[in-house]
Amino acid sequence: MIIPATSTEYLHIPVTVPTGIDTGSTPVRAAVVAHRANPDDDEWHTAAWVGSEVRILIGPGTDIELAAGDYRVWVSIDPPGSENVVRKSGVLSVS
Repeated sequence: MIIPATSTEYLHIPVTVPTGIDTGSTPVRAAVVAHRANPDDDEWHTAAWVGSEVRILIGPGTDIELAAGDYRVWVSIDPPGSENVVRKSGVLSVS
């Protein structure tokens, strides 16, 4: 996906929801980072489920303001129990 740096919009992230996960009650976070490593704790932001997608507001005036460049998009799903599922979900280009 390519968006301009001046746009404030929801980033919709498709997710293959693991079996047994109730998206209505399972917390989800997203990270949009310029580096190739796993996101640091302070780079994760609360996101929301919309069906089997995760959405998070990005752009000017949000917690995730992005300059021009390429970013890796990550999702963290925290179901009850010992699992915390983390997935790299794609690349976002900002122009």
